[in-house]
Amino acid sequence: MDKQELMEQIVEHYRRPRHRHPLPDADVTMPGGNPGCGDIVTIYLKVDPEGGVVAQASFEGEGCTISQAAADILLDVVNEERWTLEEVLETDYHLMEELIGEEAVKMRPRCATLALGTLKAAVTKYLRDRLRREAGLEVVEAENARFGIVTGDVPLENTATDH
Repeated sequence: MDKQELMEQIVEHYRRPRHRHPLPDADVTMPGGNPGCGDIVTIYLKVDPEGGVVAQASFEGEGCTISQAAADILLDVVNEERWTLEEVLETDYHLMEELIGEEAVKMRPRCATLALGTLKAAVTKYLRDRLRREAGLEVVEAENARFGIVTGDVPLENTATDH
């Protein structure tokens, strides 16, 4: 695509996003933000029952045209191509140059890559949570809370000076 077509695509996705909506049954809801300019994107991720493919991804957010359009364009690709979780994690930020143009990414790199970074964080959280469930750590944490057991942290009142 030439520069003009890329700009038209960005504006179109900003004005009429296809994937801007919450997913009530999302496996992960991951907020992401760019404090420097106020861009916010929350990625909703639903993973297929086998746990290896993005079944559906959507977003909500606010911010500049580039951050919001980039989120929608990225999720177009992820949803249409049914990316695996591994593909999400392996994708580097150069993909955004292909999707929205090198110039847009170079002018506003944080805005252009916010959605991809947030999507990667969502996948990482999903995988970490799955490992915790498989290892039974949620049961251990619930029992610890029930009995007031603290593991991995030193209680504030039990310091070296208290002996």
